[in-house]
Amino acid sequence: MRKMRQWMLLAGGVLAPIMSSGCYSLGYFVPIPVPAWVSERMVEKYSFDSDHRTPIMPPIREGYPPPLCEDPPDQATVLRALTKITRGIPYLYEEFRDDIQVVTERVVDKIDPPRFFPLVGPAQLHHCHWKCTVYYTETIESGWPFPFQTRKPRVEVVMIDRDHLHLYTCDNNKNYPALSKDLVGH
Repeated sequence: MRKMRQWMLLAGGVLAPIMSSGCYSLGYFVPIPVPAWVSERMVEKYSFDSDHRTPIMPPIREGYPPPLCEDPPDQATVLRALTKITRGIPYLYEEFRDDIQVVTERVVDKIDPPRFFPLVGPAQLHHCHWKCTVYYTETIESGWPFPFQTRKPRVEVVMIDRDHLHLYTCDNNKNYPALSKDLVGH
């Protein structure tokens, strides 16, 4: 037992200076501070794939009124499209948006004539453009070297396109020349 204790003390004496210096320091046990914006950046990077995709809708039926753009962009989509807030340093410079109000209005609602789209086929492009006005209070805050806080009412306008395709069934022969022109190029 005495021999085992001597070997353990010798091993500890040799390994202690090695483990406490350079790359071998006990870095596994030291907490690493992670800024709050890291998780927000990951959500921005890996989520919301449908924001940049064009949905394909069923064909527009003849004899019925054309479809309207009735679904305005939701508040989350509008807030993601706003300019990004400056990343601050806690207690030194922080920026916030408070009292957010979003007002949407439809600017464009029109349907193009049918044409050929690769990977889709003959379809009609339905343009839905929205003007989104965002009213908010910008708060800039600092706690060092002297504490201050400033609040300003701000207005920011974001244009959002919610274009989508409507499939087109070639029922009549008058549209074939336009579609063949799109396919062949002349």
